[in-house]
Amino acid sequence: MQRNKEESQKAGTKPISFMAGNPLILWDFVLSFMWVWSGALLKIFVYKILGFGSEPRGEIIRGCLAVLTMFVFASLGRISRGAAYNPLTVLPGAISGSFGRFLLSVGVRIPTQVIGSIIGVQLILWTFPEIGHGPRLNVDIHKGALTEGCLTFTIIVISLGAARSSPDSFFLRTWTSSLSKLALHILGSDLTGGCMNPASAMGWAYARGDYMTKEHLYVYWLAPIEATLLGLWTFKLIAQPEKKQELEIDEKDKSD
Repeated sequence: MQRNKEESQKAGTKPISFMAGNPLILWDFVLSFMWVWSGALLKIFVYKILGFGSEPRGEIIRGCLAVLTMFVFASLGRISRGAAYNPLTVLPGAISGSFGRFLLSVGVRIPTQVIGSIIGVQLILWTFPEIGHGPRLNVDIHKGALTEGCLTFTIIVISLGAARSSPDSFFLRTWTSSLSKLALHILGSDLTGGCMNPASAMGWAYARGDYMTKEHLYVYWLAPIEATLLGLWTFKLIAQPEKKQELEIDEKDKSD
């Protein structure tokens, strides 16, 4: 009896110790929740409070605030030592890391990001029902998948390149990736919403009730994930020869 009691107590403490040992999970939830709210609050601030509507200066102000917001989230990711609001940010590290890291990312972190986005969107619509319905597919499924795939591939390659070329400069890395995300978002906004974030897209799709449709899964999940893998593979293919050349140059300098 005593042994069973001890085993049950140990089993009951496993979830608590798991969460305590993996603070990234809680951070992922918080950042995903905050990310969907940040987009909604930017809309309200620019269009409702400032009253710019769809004027060019309103779009410029919104773009500047969006870049500033991405700096804030990048800082939070740095403080939390790797937390993210986008599954596509977690995926490259999960693939190139250990099997345990892969299971943690795919089995726990990404679902947590999705849950955080869903809850965030539900509260947004409850608080501001006039806010809209998030990113939507405005073209056929094939064009939509191609659009999200190309946008995702581009931002993955740019982000990896920025991280490699400026590993010690937080500002330069964040500035490059933030401006790139904003530009790509604008390019794809009329077609798919320029989301490049499956968790955020899932939060809005869940609120609309179309989260299990072929269009949503194909355009906002399958295409970006495939593009992320392709971008990671392409970058490694390009970066490896450069590393070899650098090593050869170093060896020649040493021999001289």
